[in-house]
Amino acid sequence: MTENPAENEKASFRSDVSVELVKHSAADSDVLWAARVSTAGEQSLEEVTKDPERSKGLINFLMRDRHGSPFEHNSMTFFISAPIFVFREFMRHRVGWSYNEESGRYRRLEPVFYVPGEARKLIQRGRPGKYEFVEGTPAQHELTGRVMEDAYRHAYEAYQEMLAAGVAREVARAVLPVGLFSSMYATCNARSLMHFLSLRTQHEQAAVPSFPQREIEMVGEKMEAHWAGLMPLTHAAFNAGGRVAP
Repeated sequence: MTENPAENEKASFRSDVSVELVKHSAADSDVLWAARVSTAGEQSLEEVTKDPERSKGLINFLMRDRHGSPFEHNSMTFFISAPIFVFREFMRHRVGWSYNEESGRYRRLEPVFYVPGEARKLIQRGRPGKYEFVEGTPAQHELTGRVMEDAYRHAYEAYQEMLAAGVAREVARAVLPVGLFSSMYATCNARSLMHFLSLRTQHEQAAVPSFPQREIEMVGEKMEAHWAGLMPLTHAAFNAGGRVAP
């Protein structure tokens, strides 16, 4: 089948990411009834309707002593739009996660590409395992934006040319770069999210330093903001415990 992409379809560029909380079943009380079943049996069901604030000490204890399974009895599903290279890092996280991503085999991919914003540090100093990123100069930012945008336009024009000639989507997509935006659903529980955040965000309360790529950290920050609103006591305990997943 020959594709007929719009001739005026032009590349667009983004320096942000999007994270939408699609659905959830997540509350601090989920941690409490899951924990109390070990000592209270069927009476633990009473925790479902009680104010979790009265038992925040238990949440703190579970986090501190790393009793992790009570933090798994909840669910959050996010719709995430980010560059492909972010998703390739994201999917290193497998335990407690489920993913479904849009497919370049089955749909024509839209020409939306990532270009770092002005706040993105560009220069790496030091060797792997012991390095830091520092600000780029205005000239380096200009160069980065210009070169990336030119490369993206050229790649997407090649993609469109092949589609118009009848080349299959799954073949034509090979010319597209990892800076292309993709979208996916990601479902996790609080324990798996805490593990993700401990590795993919930097935070002043973290007991163990992490060195994430900024773009995946941007996703993590937005996911954390949603989660903190759903489970504020668990989130506070996570921070107080040095942001180490139980």
